[in-house]
Amino acid sequence: MTVEWIAVDWGTTNLRVWAMGHRGVLAEAVSDDGMGRLDSDGFEPALLRLIGPWLQDGKRTEVVACGMVGSRQGWHEAPYRTVPCAPLDPLALVAAPTRDARLSVQIVPGLKQTTPADVMRGEETQIAGVLALTPGYDGIICLPGTHSKWAHVSAGEVVSFQTFLTGEMFALLSQASVLRHGMVGDGWDEAAFDEGLSDALSRPERIGAKLFGIRAEGLISGLSAAAAKARLSGLLIGMELAAARPYWLGHAVTLVGSEGLARSYARALRAQGVEPRMVSGTEAVLAGLQAARAKVTA
Repeated sequence: MTVEWIAVDWGTTNLRVWAMGHRGVLAEAVSDDGMGRLDSDGFEPALLRLIGPWLQDGKRTEVVACGMVGSRQGWHEAPYRTVPCAPLDPLALVAAPTRDARLSVQIVPGLKQTTPADVMRGEETQIAGVLALTPGYDGIICLPGTHSKWAHVSAGEVVSFQTFLTGEMFALLSQASVLRHGMVGDGWDEAAFDEGLSDALSRPERIGAKLFGIRAEGLISGLSAAAAKARLSGLLIGMELAAARPYWLGHAVTLVGSEGLARSYARALRAQGVEPRMVSGTEAVLAGLQAARAKVTA
């Protein structure tokens, strides 16, 4: 296996790496050595544990990394770039210090928005990947996740973006609030999701009462865990869509993310008459990292 370079997506909870060759992915690996588990001296060893078998003595292998690895708490800070701007700038990539002579690590900076204040790390690479896969794309790119992003892209630039804590709120409410008692179990109830979505979109100011209603209905009527989880998701995604309406209303929308979560967002958007294009998160991040490397080596 001849490895030309290594692509890295380094988040808060996980580290994903791909050995890249002339024709694409040669191998991949993942670990739970996310930024949240490491101190400043732990990043290089964590990376080497995964990619060590791909490296050759006497040869320096190029590594292009995105995500929380470039945060202040990461391996080496890659300062934010200010929108409006292209999602990637080859001159802004930051070299991380390494001890192993076989490594040459470049980190992709995140993006910031001054008014209203907002930041992203990692999503800018996925946005660049969407643009690489769809040249000339103008519209909205939605990236669901722990902190979901809505980005307006035009003429190859990120014009503006907005972040929602929807995924984190779902985790907190389903695992650490009074609602957790009714969420133990498997399954998913699409009708309950649709009900929560409709309630949140039509009366977003009632979200607090509707959330407690999940607990009350579980006590009084035996609401199933599948219905409780789906309704909670529908309420939170509906609240997000209500606030993000200026982004998706009347625009082309591309969804980027894991299949399950992106499917829920697609279902929610279709209920509002929007047919989104779907791109997998892995496909987008690899295309973005490839674009970053191509610009650097050109």
